[in-house]
Amino acid sequence: MHSAFSIDFLTNLFSHYGYGVIGVVVMLESMGLPLPAESLLITSALFCATTHRLQIEGVMIAGITGAIMGDNFGYLIGHGLGLHMLGKHGPKVGLTPKRLLLGRYVFLRHGGSVVFFGRFIAILRMFVAIMAGAIRMPWHTFLFYNALGGIFWAGGYTLCAYMLGNEILRLSGWIAIGFGVLACAVILTLLIFFKRNEKRLTEEAMQAAQQDEQLKALLP
Repeated sequence: MHSAFSIDFLTNLFSHYGYGVIGVVVMLESMGLPLPAESLLITSALFCATTHRLQIEGVMIAGITGAIMGDNFGYLIGHGLGLHMLGKHGPKVGLTPKRLLLGRYVFLRHGGSVVFFGRFIAILRMFVAIMAGAIRMPWHTFLFYNALGGIFWAGGYTLCAYMLGNEILRLSGWIAIGFGVLACAVILTLLIFFKRNEKRLTEEAMQAAQQDEQLKALLP
């Protein structure tokens, strides 16, 4: 089986499906499905830098479009289901009671800004649109922060990965290896930070729920 990061696999994938596969994967993840959209964006950008068989502008447009469309579909799903149905069926797709509580708590405290910053946190990115719809967040407010987050997340990650790929190609030997190790260390540090931050927010939400009638109903 080909590795999802091998040049042969990516060449075959993009030859058959082009930019569409990027947009579809990003869209589906934004709707709540556990797909590696972020990894695909970064890998696609590096593929552009190393093979030039895709245009970076096309990857950015596909990622941004998929992110905005997926979030809007997720908003409609959440709006249709409501909090009660999410609490009942959410665990089937990874939206556990604690994560539902976390999302509700963050929305109550930070409003629309969580739609923007949620784009950069894996767990929130999958469920933020559904949560926004379920709590009946005004659509025009959601759309603004959603579009802004999609542009900065998909466009920013893709462009940075592309520039990083080009820079590594200009280097050689131990310098290139050291640069790559440093980049991996930074990414790993960010992932650890976000994971710990999620745990801290969940603990805060559990404590706040003890004194908030709206949140008590969501406790597991």
